[in-house]
Amino acid sequence: MTIQLRAAPFDPWQELARYQANLNQAGKFGATACFAGTLRDMNQGDTVSAMTLEHYPGMTEKYLEQISAEAAQRFAILDSLILHRHGALAPNDAIVLVAAWAEHRAAAFDACRYLIEELKTRAPFWKKETLEHGARWVEHNTAPR
Repeated sequence: MTIQLRAAPFDPWQELARYQANLNQAGKFGATACFAGTLRDMNQGDTVSAMTLEHYPGMTEKYLEQISAEAAQRFAILDSLILHRHGALAPNDAIVLVAAWAEHRAAAFDACRYLIEELKTRAPFWKKETLEHGARWVEHNTAPR
């Protein structure tokens, strides 16, 4: 289970391939489920030109480690990965990559969905959007579906 918070941009597909190439589970998993999230240029009907994503160092990592451990207990997964940006972002920048590896697809899908939903609804991140006429703090994340 790996957690990384980064200020620098990343390509989620390169990160996924790199992580999987170094995964010491070769031949043991039959499924990889992943979610990659990017910054939209629109939110709540307004154009978003940039976003600053803040976190509380130490607290955020601890929470992400907690949900990773919970996913490992709840689902039959072999490993998981959470990469998350912080700092200044522009539309189309990757914000998050979540992946789970398991013997079978159901566990991989379920764990991946659990991780991203927990992260989006409860992880200690704060978003400030830059709009055409000023800025605003995002008060609520999108609801789980």
